[in-house]
Amino acid sequence: MKKSVFLACLVCFVSVLQAQNFPILGKVVDSTSGQALSKASVFCQNTTFGTITNNEGLFYMNLPNGGYDLVISYTGYEKKLLRISNTQPQKDTLLFVLAPQDNSMAEVAVVASNEVADGWNKYGKFFSDNFIGTTPNAAHCTILNPEALRFFYTKKRNRLRVTAKEDITIINNALGYSIRYQLDSFSYDYNTKISQFTGYPLFEEMDTTEDVKKTWVSNRAKTYLGSRLHFMRSMYDSIITDEGFTVEKMNDDPKSTKGSNIENLYDSSFYFVDSSGVSVGWDGRYRIGYRKVLPDKKFLQEFRLPANASVQVTLLDIADGFVIEQNGYFYEQYDVINSGYWAWKKLAELLPYNYEYE
Repeated sequence: MKKSVFLACLVCFVSVLQAQNFPILGKVVDSTSGQALSKASVFCQNTTFGTITNNEGLFYMNLPNGGYDLVISYTGYEKKLLRISNTQPQKDTLLFVLAPQDNSMAEVAVVASNEVADGWNKYGKFFSDNFIGTTPNAAHCTILNPEALRFFYTKKRNRLRVTAKEDITIINNALGYSIRYQLDSFSYDYNTKISQFTGYPLFEEMDTTEDVKKTWVSNRAKTYLGSRLHFMRSMYDSIITDEGFTVEKMNDDPKSTKGSNIENLYDSSFYFVDSSGVSVGWDGRYRIGYRKVLPDKKFLQEFRLPANASVQVTLLDIADGFVIEQNGYFYEQYDVINSGYWAWKKLAELLPYNYEYE
């Protein structure tokens, strides 16, 4: 009898675990021959979840519920990107057909461009400040292979562009992560003073002593509080105010700093919950405040703000709403532009989507 009860409990436990995760099975093949591509890189960007394909080009991952960008890449081939979620209908096997990369135009572009021969020596610190950041955490980050970076400066457009010959590896000793970053592009416009970069990070937990691990846990928690990830998860769970956030709708005039509090953040006219996640129908400019943690002194100094400022402030410019999933992942991310505190916190403050606050 006891054995039967134990087996029944075990079945229930396994069922609960399966309900909290969803499987992804896929195959990666060459577009011309249809042959399997072995050891192709497969990972969910901005997470610790990654693997490679076997000799048959197959891969399998079991992911916690939520949304992810699945990145498939193979040397000499164009990468594939697919948005996946436990809320989507599950297919038996996903097929990824990779096309060989056409490098002919890229080679012509390089010849015609203004590549800086000693780019890292000239622009390395500037790149790091705008890519990794200038926060206290950033001071503990190191790019292990800077020789992979290529720097291009266009005098006519007064613009710096940075690409990478291979994945760059960043060690974040403040948070305890090794990050493999597939950099698509980085650009800085000296006229507008706007930097933009796109790419795909894969996190790996670093190993160390128990005392250092405790420091990393504490640093991650401090980094999480008030972050965009924290905000999105709070929005998903309908606990924005409880978590210390405030939201104001800004005036339409882009030069105006006036805004009005949103009385009901979960009004059904712009907040909608269904099986695919939480849809937030915001449009325009919004001011996000976070009151439970003071703004970093370095931020106040860099932006010449009052030393007694007590609120972290971020401005959002939203084109057409967004959808949030359980783990804080949201889309469409390119339609949500942030400036202010969140923009100041760059790669050195990035936490994976599978991070759990503790």
